[in-house]
Amino acid sequence: MLCGAQNRPSKSSDTLRFDKDTITVTATRAPEFLAEVPLAITVVQPKVMQSARGFALDDILTLVPGVLAQSRSGGSDVRIQVRGFGARGAGERSNAGTSRGVRYYQDGIPETEPDGRTSFDLLDVTHASRVEVIRSNASALWGNASGGIVSITTVPTDKQPFVQIGGGAGSYGYNKQTLLANTPLGNGQVYLSLVRQATDGWRAHSSGELLQGNLGLISHLADRTTLNTFVVAAHNEYRIPGALTIEQFRSNPQRAQDDLAVYDPTYVQRDEHRNNLLGRIGTTLDHSFGGGHSLSATAFLQTKYLQRSERNTWRDFTRYHVGGNAVYRNVLTIDSVTLNRVLVGGDVQMQDGAILFYNLDTITFKRGSTLVDNRREGAVNTGLFVENEFRHRDLSITAALRYDNIGYSVENYLNPVVDTQRTFERLTPKVGIMMRFAPMANVYANYGGGVEVPAGNETNPVAVRGEDKLTAINPLLEPIVSTTYELGSKGATHNDDSWIESLQYDAAVFLITVTNDIIPYRNGRFFQTAGKSTRIGGELGLGVSFPHGLSLLASVTAMSTEYNDYTIDSSFIDTAKAGRTTSYAGNNIAGIPAMFSSVRLRYD
Repeated sequence: MLCGAQNRPSKSSDTLRFDKDTITVTATRAPEFLAEVPLAITVVQPKVMQSARGFALDDILTLVPGVLAQSRSGGSDVRIQVRGFGARGAGERSNAGTSRGVRYYQDGIPETEPDGRTSFDLLDVTHASRVEVIRSNASALWGNASGGIVSITTVPTDKQPFVQIGGGAGSYGYNKQTLLANTPLGNGQVYLSLVRQATDGWRAHSSGELLQGNLGLISHLADRTTLNTFVVAAHNEYRIPGALTIEQFRSNPQRAQDDLAVYDPTYVQRDEHRNNLLGRIGTTLDHSFGGGHSLSATAFLQTKYLQRSERNTWRDFTRYHVGGNAVYRNVLTIDSVTLNRVLVGGDVQMQDGAILFYNLDTITFKRGSTLVDNRREGAVNTGLFVENEFRHRDLSITAALRYDNIGYSVENYLNPVVDTQRTFERLTPKVGIMMRFAPMANVYANYGGGVEVPAGNETNPVAVRGEDKLTAINPLLEPIVSTTYELGSKGATHNDDSWIESLQYDAAVFLITVTNDIIPYRNGRFFQTAGKSTRIGGELGLGVSFPHGLSLLASVTAMSTEYNDYTIDSSFIDTAKAGRTTSYAGNNIAGIPAMFSSVRLRYD
């Protein structure tokens, strides 16, 4: 939502007042005024972040229209949807602590992996100073799995020296200790964030503990050059309670999954959990050459050691994730009311590493001594994009095009015959138009494409027809391809003499058509695609400030979803049913609610 107005003084009796500057957003890959961007973008207000628990990302995003943010077990299992992107789960194959279809950045460094999955271990929401959310499909700028963008900034806005110590405690064993320290350093600053939080979880077998550290160094090397370095590390261990049937949920929603069939022992008995140890160093460089020319670049290196007790096996992951990007910008001022802005850039990400599968000891339910599988999985995502924006007075027209190449490779050291590689390619367009009809209000429309390749574990072979595992990657899967049509308006007003001192709104309607929606089969043992689906929706965000410190924040989202073409070939599930098919066309899309809303009343 929009906040503030142009920087201007106003006299009231003997008080001189300055209204805040127009909000500038950076998740568009170039600093722009929010009122001039033809996209649905929300900047989470400081008052929202102040009153959030800071336990997980859903605390901060619940008031963003179009965004469904939930903790499914009251612990670490957070699910984030943006207009339905990120909705798909994996049934019995838990994706606790991960997200798909939405890209996440912290201080300009991508946390999303090349295949589109994101784990939240390193995202510091406790001491976040700013959060931007792009709700429009942003694939033309950010590439694979950009159904939405969540950009988190941890740099403290207060440049003065300070040390802030905090803590909290609550029900279900919740306790938390935090430290944030900051000091100027030359023309820049250095800060340290430390967080420890633990909980027993709302559901049985959903306890977790997170230790997280974030060190940032902001350096102004020259008047036109800024170099920032960020070091982040985390240890996150949490239990997984498993999915419930509707009957189990109605009888006791706080239970863990504990009455599966004989072939699949209970989550509690197996002590299903994840133990993640991660670290990352990243750097960002911004330089202005003058004359409207500028360049920004990012580079990062991340290491991961992950342990999982999952599906009656013990798994050890050792991975590294490296990448970077470079973006050139040129702003040509034609006259006092006309300009043209060009962005040209590229991104590259690579993740590789080994996975060791062991048996799960039936007595201790720890890692056994038998090596069941030994393989290497790699993914590389390379993208090139160009965007041009022409602006004349209060009208702007934007067009963008991006090329993505995402490749997978699998080497199995115990069964090399299944080794394989696969590459997905896609061109993604974007066109938008914006008209500003007041200093702090606009109307916009855009058309854009989106692409999302199957995530790593979704490429597993078909579980029945492919039991012989002729290849390690399911050859039947294709990328999810979407097209979004959107119309929206956002604006703000301010009047000290009215019973409503300020009003901010953000409204949009959208139509999203999707081809190759990825659907889990046999409780997520493998995945297939639905032919076509449609989402039609509308969203509204409001922020109202009243006299004497009272404010109201609200968001509401309504969406109609439908599978237009979804036919199951039963032979993929049971070879005895070869030749039989079932159509689910006309059903609602799984995992996307028809309506959700949030309201918050605050007094200062």
